[in-house]
Amino acid sequence: MRRPFVFAVLLLLLTVSSARAEFGAGVVMLEHAGRPVATFTVEVASSPDDRSLGLMDRETLDANKGMVFDYGAPTMARMWMRRTLIPLDMVFVDADGVVRHIHANAVPKDETVIASPVAIRWVLEIPGGRASAIGLQPGDRMKLKTR
Repeated sequence: MRRPFVFAVLLLLLTVSSARAEFGAGVVMLEHAGRPVATFTVEVASSPDDRSLGLMDRETLDANKGMVFDYGAPTMARMWMRRTLIPLDMVFVDADGVVRHIHANAVPKDETVIASPVAIRWVLEIPGGRASAIGLQPGDRMKLKTR
């Protein structure tokens, strides 16, 4: 009787430890003055669990990839870099798709809170330095297409 119980516990532990968040997928297009400046293939974190995991424990992030945190409605977002191993640019976007703030080159593993200065709907995380490289600024626009 003990053997089936041990097997069931081991199976449960294996399932839980191998489980990884199933993020949604999408494409983000960033525009300046109505003209496209960059396109990113993104994972979409829309549940509280997905948003709490984010890009933690990732060792790399390709130049044209990222993650969008979708809060579903305007909110005062609070981010941090705990267990995040790569520098990131955090782009805070309001419900109208307007870039309101850019926090450039967030420091890996830093637990300092990075808060949105105004209510936002999305936070786009892209590799550190990319926002500057593409000339992204507050007032530019983000369009998100989910799959």
